[in-house]
Amino acid sequence: MNVLPTELPDVLLIEPQVFEDSRGFFFESYNYQRYAEHGMTTGFVQDNHSRSVAGTVRGLHYQLKPGQVKLVRVVAGEVWDVAVDIRLGSPSYGQHTSVILSAANKRQLYIPAGFAHGFCVLSDTAEIEYKVDTSYDPDKERGISFADETLAIEWPCESPTLSDRDAALPPLAEAENDFKY
Repeated sequence: MNVLPTELPDVLLIEPQVFEDSRGFFFESYNYQRYAEHGMTTGFVQDNHSRSVAGTVRGLHYQLKPGQVKLVRVVAGEVWDVAVDIRLGSPSYGQHTSVILSAANKRQLYIPAGFAHGFCVLSDTAEIEYKVDTSYDPDKERGISFADETLAIEWPCESPTLSDRDAALPPLAEAENDFKY
């Protein structure tokens, strides 16, 4: 497994070791010991699976403290995945990193608590699975507008499909946030 840094400290791109032959492929999508060797000692408690159509933007989502660590991967299709540093006082506060995750490249993105997460579907459909280290708590669910101009995110879709909730999210400067660097 290769663990690659991104533009944001603590957000890591993971390339699993894939074994392919004429029958198909095999890889470990998660192995606690291997991840711990790279400093990722997260105890995941929940797996989520979503399916979205082309041009859908989901996010930018986060939960208030303790927050959620996420390990994101795509099992069908392709997405442009984004993490934004929302830790107050961080040298990279308000900055983002983006990567393409797909069923073909099998890459994963490790996103610590204190980062908002979102994605844009690039293929006809995409299915995303992600592990989280705390159970979903609707009272702590928050988000930031994907279109916040101060974030300078150049989304790869012109007229995204959004949920009503995501369309109403505030910019980072107005979002409730309790993460300190």
